[in-house]
Amino acid sequence: MLGLVYKVIYLCWVYRPLCWKRSREKERDLRGKDCGSSAETAAASSRVRIALLSTIIESMWLTKLVAFSLLVAVATAEQKKLSPHASTLADSSARLAFDLYHSMAKEKDLDNLLISPVVVSSSLGLLHLGGQSSTAAQVKKVLHVDKVSDEQLHAGLSELLSEVSNSSARNVTWKIGNRLYGPSAVTFTDAFVQSSKKHYNCEHAKINMRDKQGAVKALNEWAAHTTDGKLPEITKDVEETDGAIIANAMFFKPHWDEKFHHQMVDNRAFLVSRSFTVSVPMMHRTGFYRFHEDKENKLYVLNMPLAHKKSSMILIMPFHVEPLERLEKLLSRKQLDTWISKLEETAIALSLPKVGMEVSHKLQKHLGELGLTEALDKSKADLSKVSGKKGLYVSNVFHASALEWDTDGNPFDTSIFGSEKMKNPRLFYADHPFIFLVKDNESDSILFIGRLVRPKGEKMRDEL
Repeated sequence: MLGLVYKVIYLCWVYRPLCWKRSREKERDLRGKDCGSSAETAAASSRVRIALLSTIIESMWLTKLVAFSLLVAVATAEQKKLSPHASTLADSSARLAFDLYHSMAKEKDLDNLLISPVVVSSSLGLLHLGGQSSTAAQVKKVLHVDKVSDEQLHAGLSELLSEVSNSSARNVTWKIGNRLYGPSAVTFTDAFVQSSKKHYNCEHAKINMRDKQGAVKALNEWAAHTTDGKLPEITKDVEETDGAIIANAMFFKPHWDEKFHHQMVDNRAFLVSRSFTVSVPMMHRTGFYRFHEDKENKLYVLNMPLAHKKSSMILIMPFHVEPLERLEKLLSRKQLDTWISKLEETAIALSLPKVGMEVSHKLQKHLGELGLTEALDKSKADLSKVSGKKGLYVSNVFHASALEWDTDGNPFDTSIFGSEKMKNPRLFYADHPFIFLVKDNESDSILFIGRLVRPKGEKMRDEL
């Protein structure tokens, strides 16, 4: 449909100057004729005016047709919805978000956390694509899609990731790299390579696991190249050297629906804990946001729409500095929906760290806790669709992301300043650990879920 609309627009704009060219030629022909009498001269002038009027009307009609075609194109784009199986996988990836977050939050000595559930789901889809029998069946159980057919699983995950990661349509920066590394002795089947590229845009490479230093270097160089240098390192070591490696490398930068002023940035204290503080740049702005104060659970919830408002960043922050364990016990799909249902448009004086996060996680342990055991077990894995024979298993799953919070966004509405509604705004001062999610507003899928506990910054003092 959109292709036909664009062709109509193109033809209209090509034809429009031809109309004016033909009009000028008619005018020259009419004016160039020898009119013997004043009556003939008047008649010729009349014909010129009629010809010009006709061309103007014709051009106006073309302009309206172009405008109508553009409206149809926009409406068609806005009306585009995910297919039923893609919607099912969107719901599945949202469930996976909380399952995986809770498993990872229990990890000791882990400060910042950042995962993309839709990308993890795609990696699981890749395993299903290469798996047989119970190895493939476990993937569906982890994704909560036991009743979805294989064809719908891969088509749905492919459609979902393609839709939510469309940077131009959503006006965000999101670079995604997926790569499957196989041991030197493994040869990928043509069918697997073609299907994994088609559905998951997956790259394939062999790596010499016996040279651990070289393997680590190759992984990190690939991640840096994929993210334009934003993610220079995803691992310092490779634990097991006889299996395949799944690697995700991403860079995400939100473009706010209303930007922060670049001059409204200064260095402030971020309280990592009551006894440890770091200095970070903090950006400030006042505007209208959807906001909820949960007095019972002593926390704030803030919804920050991203450009085009197709997705939002949701911040969940306790009233005061404290470990996030209490909030994390509350965190669930149902609880998030409850908080979102209570959001109200409120004047907010917002302060948010202007920082970047580079986080890399090894997911094999956590995926195993969720029920993905066979693909990670050399003695049980059946990934024979990958290489045409058994013996291959997945030894490492690297999931690495770089996220950048900056001032960039759409121009803000200056007319609200000085209005009655903007008096006495509520304060949302993100100067201590908080949980955040990037949620797609159309599919309800969760693009990212994470927590900021310790941003990069110089130590300020040991105690308050």
